[in-house]
Amino acid sequence: MEGYFQSLTWQSAIKDIADISIVSYIIYKLFQLVQGTRAVQLLKGIFLIIVTWALATWLNLYTLKWLMNQMFSWGIVTVVIIFQPELRRALEQLGRGKLFSRTAAEQDISQTIGELIKAVNYLSRRKIGALIVFERKTGINDYIESGIKMESRISSELLINIFIPNTPLHDGAVIVRETHIMAAGCYLPLSENPFISKELGTRHRAAIGVSEVCDAISVVVSEETGQVSLAMNGQIVRDIKEESLISKLFEELRPNQRAKGRDWAFWKRKEGDGHG
Repeated sequence: MEGYFQSLTWQSAIKDIADISIVSYIIYKLFQLVQGTRAVQLLKGIFLIIVTWALATWLNLYTLKWLMNQMFSWGIVTVVIIFQPELRRALEQLGRGKLFSRTAAEQDISQTIGELIKAVNYLSRRKIGALIVFERKTGINDYIESGIKMESRISSELLINIFIPNTPLHDGAVIVRETHIMAAGCYLPLSENPFISKELGTRHRAAIGVSEVCDAISVVVSEETGQVSLAMNGQIVRDIKEESLISKLFEELRPNQRAKGRDWAFWKRKEGDGHG
């Protein structure tokens, strides 16, 4: 090690740093790729085999070490077979240029928003009322406990079924935490703002009300007009367009990029929609 540093030049140092950084980043992305899949359990099994081989070598357990060596002889072929789905997915994403473009968390948020938009479009066309609340930094467990707990992965089909009229859960709000529907049929505080338009019903007042007491974001579908509205920071944008809704949700829900303050340009453009 001392000889390495003595012969180290700034060119070789930069090269070594770049080499280590690239390999570390690739390993990090590979861990993200297998996160939440069956491959995690398989990796634990492989790690256990390596630990067993190390102990057999250290303790000179010849039979066990021979068995481990036989397993390692076919290890590469076995790994390719076992991780075939994950390797295929990685190669597909690499070919599309998506492997390093987004983090797993951002992909989850994009998928969540996509499921929401499909459900909202379906409900809006049929004028089915809905209220969906996204929890952010401020926990809203009190409101989650007021409803029926679900803790289910969000999907458009599930959201649609929840809000179908005359079903047990269609009244109240759905609360989403990251990628999961935590509860349905939840009760939210109604806004007491006297300047809210008289045209707005209970769902819209609840959407504004919860956004006044925490940093949650609410999406509302009107059962009278089918219009989609977005409420946050005690304000509401009525009849928001799909492109604007997607953009605003991704901006606010994206990890480490959540709102550091109000987007005044966004609300100013819609000034008067939810008040007066």
